[in-house]
Amino acid sequence: MAAPTTPQDLALPEPAPSSGGASQTFKDLFSGAAGGIAQVLIGQPFDIVKPSTKEPSPPSSASAPASQSSSAPSTTPAATSNPPSPSQSQLSYSQYYSAGAFAGVANSVLSGPIEHVRIRLQTQPHGPARLYSGPLDCVRQLVRQGGFTHGLYRGQAVTLIREAQAYGLWFLSFEWLMNSDAKRNSVDRKEIPSWKVALYGGLAGEALWLGSYPFDVVKSKMQTDGFGQGQQRYRNMRHCFAQVWRQEGMRGFWKGLGPTLLRAMPVSAGTFAVVEMTMRAIN
Repeated sequence: MAAPTTPQDLALPEPAPSSGGASQTFKDLFSGAAGGIAQVLIGQPFDIVKPSTKEPSPPSSASAPASQSSSAPSTTPAATSNPPSPSQSQLSYSQYYSAGAFAGVANSVLSGPIEHVRIRLQTQPHGPARLYSGPLDCVRQLVRQGGFTHGLYRGQAVTLIREAQAYGLWFLSFEWLMNSDAKRNSVDRKEIPSWKVALYGGLAGEALWLGSYPFDVVKSKMQTDGFGQGQQRYRNMRHCFAQVWRQEGMRGFWKGLGPTLLRAMPVSAGTFAVVEMTMRAIN
């Protein structure tokens, strides 16, 4: 999908030059880390409850397929990645999208295997029938059954696409909403009230999922698939897309979207609000 271009009527006056350098980089990283912590604290209860809302089909062996569990990019997008921090230099909206997409590609290196392990642990049976004793045991079994490429990093191609699209839309939507508000009300970005920052962050989270959810469905199906002949249903990303389309049609790519959007609003709102408020405080 082509990145949106910059509407001229929404462009802000060029802001004052920032101090730049290592100090500003540290502030950006610190604000992003604070937002990541807030994201995990807000999103964790949803992540615990979410798998139980799926129709279970527990596997009977370590190689059997588990039930689907949709997950956010790095748990929306998880603490494995810093959320976008407010920039003090004016960029075009296509550049905002590109920055987010590149961040998503970098993030996918970690988010792919981390989410794979998390989904396996969350969808395994309870009690004596459980398959994995913990994250490390899950990693060992995945590597033993499929190696790094087809085991631990299963579904990595579609994860990379999902992360690029999701982060690109996340960055783009938030910056467009913030810039539009500042332009409309003739105020500086830092004067936008915190409740609006949270609202725009939440709306950006909705845009993230609306633009990337089908990729997440395919990723989840591949990462809950079994191993070995007779157990593995999807050969690769393309085959999984084809199977979902053939068996469920377009509706199959949007199953579970409602609960995901409900989760995305508070998580993304809290993340952006903390990032923005932290940046204002330390600047």
